[in-house]
Amino acid sequence: MGRLTTHVLDTAHGKPGAGVALALYRLEAQQRTLLCQRVTDPDGRCAQPLLEGAALLAGIYELDFDLGTYFGSLDAALPQPAFLGIVTLRFGVADPGAHYHVPLVATPWSYSTYRGS
Repeated sequence: MGRLTTHVLDTAHGKPGAGVALALYRLEAQQRTLLCQRVTDPDGRCAQPLLEGAALLAGIYELDFDLGTYFGSLDAALPQPAFLGIVTLRFGVADPGAHYHVPLVATPWSYSTYRGS
């Protein structure tokens, strides 16, 4: 059974990104459809998969992570506006029967992602 999961790692502080608001969208004909909204738990993860089973379809998705609010709540010295606000990761699901894990590794000034396990 396929599933989509995520988590946030705060490398500026060396800890999970707890309390990061995120939203998942599916793109079809360049239109975004909101599928779910979550907030990461103390481990920087979501308690349930974002999508699983028949809900996970082949196609293009976007995950929006609200890093601006997250880092703003930790670092009072950040400039306004923050360098990173909403970070959008666009990715494709080719095999809806597989596990797609899309982590976000972030600081207030940079981010990266990869397909995890």
